[in-house]
Amino acid sequence: MKRVFITGASSGIGAALAQRYAAQGAVLGLVARRQALLEQLKASLPHPQRHRTYALDVTDHTALAAAAADFIAANDGADVVIANAGISRGTLTEHAEDLAAFERIVATNVTATVATFAPFVAAMKKQAQAGSRACRLVGIASVAGIRGLPGAEAYSASKAAVISYCESLRVELKAAGIKVVTIAPGYIDTPMTRENAYPMPFLMPVEKFAAQAIAAIDAGSSYRVIPWQMGVVAKALRLLPNCAYDFAFAKAPHKKRDL
Repeated sequence: MKRVFITGASSGIGAALAQRYAAQGAVLGLVARRQALLEQLKASLPHPQRHRTYALDVTDHTALAAAAADFIAANDGADVVIANAGISRGTLTEHAEDLAAFERIVATNVTATVATFAPFVAAMKKQAQAGSRACRLVGIASVAGIRGLPGAEAYSASKAAVISYCESLRVELKAAGIKVVTIAPGYIDTPMTRENAYPMPFLMPVEKFAAQAIAAIDAGSSYRVIPWQMGVVAKALRLLPNCAYDFAFAKAPHKKRDL
């Protein structure tokens, strides 16, 4: 029975991952701020009595560590830990009031990823040494982290940081037998993207995304962009000279600044 701990589990990508893992027979630790939505999700899953919910903000590192410790103790370890919790809003450096939003986005998307993984590393090292379990730490990044998007300075910076952080961690933990997987979603149909008032190419249903993400996690892929079409676009954008990229995106639509 696979043991899976997911942050940002109450809706969107997190909920879809939880539903698919539960259908496969996994036991879940579900983390999110909204207790009512967590309980609704748990009740909808097969064998709800197996799963544990933790209503907390991932920026509360003490509460997050306590949840991780409870899950490890209850299940004698963990096999997959998915740092999925994330927030997004438009930010502009010229507006002083956006600094607080920038700090909150970085704290939720980057620092909380570290705080999510940290309590599991020692237990996973022991499991990997025993050779009985495949261990995965999974960071949910974004194609927005591949090149900086105008009007999304904080979000792009935070997701670029997740990509680089997971790469560093992947190399660091390779010898210990723990695989670090980076998933970079493109446009996925979730409550977060439904707020976007602009076209979203290759928009993917969240259930389809979850299926492909879990396949990548099971395979121990180091890095995967989903859907693959956005991976092609991302590679092309990365290869563009700065002058061409700047010209192409100078008038790109901006995400709303208000929460």
